[in-house]
Amino acid sequence: MKNKISKILSITVLYMICFLFITGITNQSVHAENREKLVDDAGLLTVSEREHIEALLTKYSEENQFDIVIVTTPSFTVDGVTKDPMDFADDYFDYNGYGYGESYDGVILAIGMEERDYWISTCGFGITAMTDAGIEYIKEQIQPDLTDGDYEEAFETFANMCDDYVKQAKNGTPYDVGNMPKSDLGFTHILIALGIGAAVAAISCLTMKAQLNTIRPKNNAGDYVVEDSLNITNSSDRFLYFITKKTPKSSNSGGGSSTHHSSSGRSHGGGGGHF
Repeated sequence: MKNKISKILSITVLYMICFLFITGITNQSVHAENREKLVDDAGLLTVSEREHIEALLTKYSEENQFDIVIVTTPSFTVDGVTKDPMDFADDYFDYNGYGYGESYDGVILAIGMEERDYWISTCGFGITAMTDAGIEYIKEQIQPDLTDGDYEEAFETFANMCDDYVKQAKNGTPYDVGNMPKSDLGFTHILIALGIGAAVAAISCLTMKAQLNTIRPKNNAGDYVVEDSLNITNSSDRFLYFITKKTPKSSNSGGGSSTHHSSSGRSHGGGGGHF
C-alpha cells in the first residue's frame, strides 16, 4: 500500500514539474502577445483613435511574430533622471518585456512631448528589416504629421510601413540604399494630377494668346532687322574663370544598419529626430 502511494506521489510530482516547465517555455515564447502595443501616456489620441492604432499594431505584431510598439510620454524623464531619446526607447523596449523569440524581434517608436523628440529603436530581426536608410525613409513619412499634430495618421503610417518592411525583409531583400519603397500614388491619383496639369497649361496658353492679338507676322526676315543697329569691328575669345563643384561621399553608401548596445546589453539599431 505504501509503495502504491509513493508511486502515485512520485508520478504527481513529475507531472507538476513537467507542467511548470512547459508553461514557463510557453510564456517565454509568447510573452510579447500579452503586452500593450500602444502606451499613450502623453494622451495624444482619443479613445477611438487609441483603439484603432492598438488593433493595427496588435494585428501586424501577431501576423509577423514581430513586436511593433508605440509609446508616448510627457517627457523622457524616468525616476528623476532625464534620458536621451535613444536610451529611453531602448530601455522601454528591453525592460517591459517586448520582442518575439530569443532575439527579441521588434521595433518601438518613442515620443517625448516636452522636447518634441522621437526615436525609432530596432532589436533582433528589426535591425535587419529596418536599415539606416529605411529608418530615414520612415522618418520622412511620419514627421510632417507629427509636426502638424495628426498623431493618429503618423502612427498608422508607422504601423503600415513596419509591416511592409518586415514582410519585405522576410522575402530576402530588406529596403535599403538603392532598394527603397516605391511611391504609393495610385493610378487614379496620377490621372487626376495629369488632368489638373493639362487644364492649367491650357488656360495659361489661351491667356497668353489673347494678349498677343495685336501682333502681326512679317513676311521677310529682313523686316525684323533695324538698319545700322549692329556694327561689329572686332571679336576675340577670353577665358575668365571655371567653377569646381565637390560632392561629399555618403558615410553610409554601402547600406545596412548601424548598431549600439543598450543598458541591458542588447544590440539595437535606430534613428530619430525632432518635430
